[in-house]
Amino acid sequence: MATWEIDPKEDLFDGAGHGSDRGAGRSVTPELTAEDIDVDRTLRPLTLDQYQGQERVRESMRVLIEAARARHEPLDHVLLSGPPGLGKTTLAAVIANELGSRIKTTSGPAIERTGDLAAILTNLEAGDVLFIDEIHRLSHAVEEVLYPAMEDFVLDIVIGKGPAARSIRLDVPRFTLVGATTRTGLLTGPLRDRFGISFRLDYYSVDELAGIVLRSASILGVDMTPEAAVEVAGRSRGTPRLANRILKRVRDYAQVKADGHVTRQVATDALTFFEIDELGLDWMDKKILAALTGTFRGRPVGLTTIASAVGEDPSSLEDVYEPYLLQRGLIVRTPQGRQATPRAFEHLGMEPPASA
Repeated sequence: MATWEIDPKEDLFDGAGHGSDRGAGRSVTPELTAEDIDVDRTLRPLTLDQYQGQERVRESMRVLIEAARARHEPLDHVLLSGPPGLGKTTLAAVIANELGSRIKTTSGPAIERTGDLAAILTNLEAGDVLFIDEIHRLSHAVEEVLYPAMEDFVLDIVIGKGPAARSIRLDVPRFTLVGATTRTGLLTGPLRDRFGISFRLDYYSVDELAGIVLRSASILGVDMTPEAAVEVAGRSRGTPRLANRILKRVRDYAQVKADGHVTRQVATDALTFFEIDELGLDWMDKKILAALTGTFRGRPVGLTTIASAVGEDPSSLEDVYEPYLLQRGLIVRTPQGRQATPRAFEHLGMEPPASA
């Protein structure tokens, strides 16, 4: 079982990704790599005032947290959903910090047995925040134990087996559960219904990301113009995690190839060097589009077939790459499979077939 505890005034890295980068070292998808964690911790906002973007979510949380504190009650359980890299883990830490509470963090796959969950819950203190990332991956047995804990703050534990088995009920401190998921549709109805507060985080605008990039540049000591920040933001796929990752690569390029000062031209040169085009597509995105437009000539193709063609895991394609390609209108989902759009052909400089 993998859990850890942090002080609310310390920062969290966002665990919403799906592991380390695959393939060539220039991938800039919103996945989190180990090398980013130490630096990313320093870039995470600690308060709602520092948290940029997601205006509707931020202001709603401000009201809900203030009301809970005024009543001296734990905040209702919170469900955060949305694509990887949008700040769900960061927001959980911000919530705990605003409540003046400790936060304990784990993930759905890490809670393998009901005893694991019982150990976590019985070690909480009143008012603590429990953050479960990838909560949709909890097993059914663990969910059954979680239900009474969320509703009544009790644990029902069965001792023994067979006719001699008996059930005991233990009280657990009143806590706030913050769950994060990239796959809302995989949440069971009973679990979803037990969250009193539910928010979906959306992709960020270029202006919002530019503000995040400038803040991160200041923290990292990067001399960057606002125009350069806009250039980085425009190629960051609406994702703060990716914006910060690209910023660090642009910083490295400027340090070696320029005088360390990041102008718009330096940022553009760096992004070209790292194979990030004007739409924010990296080498894997282009590989997917090349397969759909070249290998399959615009015909609908199943997800597993695409994954085999590009050498990537189907779940990574669906969770990491596909949402942005859909958002930019480069691919569509059809009953027969994924299909490249005329815009994808245009972006790659290819002539679409008559049926595309």
